[in-house]
Amino acid sequence: MRYTGPKNRVSRREGMDLGLKTTGSKAQANLLKKINIKPGQHGVGTRRRRKSSEAASQLREKQKLRYLFGITEKQLKNYFTVASRKKGNTAIHLCEILERRLDNVVYRLGMTPTRAAARQLVSHGHVSVNKKKTNVASYLLSDRETVSFEKDKTKKIPYIQGFKEQSDIIVPQWLEAKDFSGQLIQKPDHSLIEQQVNLRLVIEFYSR
Repeated sequence: MRYTGPKNRVSRREGMDLGLKTTGSKAQANLLKKINIKPGQHGVGTRRRRKSSEAASQLREKQKLRYLFGITEKQLKNYFTVASRKKGNTAIHLCEILERRLDNVVYRLGMTPTRAAARQLVSHGHVSVNKKKTNVASYLLSDRETVSFEKDKTKKIPYIQGFKEQSDIIVPQWLEAKDFSGQLIQKPDHSLIEQQVNLRLVIEFYSR
């Protein structure tokens, strides 16, 4: 099941901003103030927390990856299974699959402030792949496929228009952005995910 609870609580549990709230919003500002305080009534306590076991660390990194992309446990496990069957580094293959998800590409192109917003737009039929409406957020883009909004009026949705005007998006090298559209021009790399998740622990979790 996909997590639908408080997003700031998840980020505080992991001790980092997972990009679940719009950059520059009040919600994100509140998160950053409390990012080092664990959720729950004992979050600010002085009692020393027990050192995590290797299995617990693996679980935390796996959960972090799930929350980051907003996917279910079943989806992530299936992605790992596909990645592990390919020759080469399983972690790199897993990252490539995750980054190629349609909702993630919409987010990486700076068309929406969060992956959750991207997933909602895709599900509601606002996004096209090669000028064909696609409402499956988990759709995996192939090389040179183009992503755009289905209708021009989508660009005028207040939160999308406001985000586009105020933000300074850095688009990954494997994507080519053009205003409210973009194209996958090469295989995604794993550098952006590795900055937030220890992929070795995720692979170890599923390899047990």
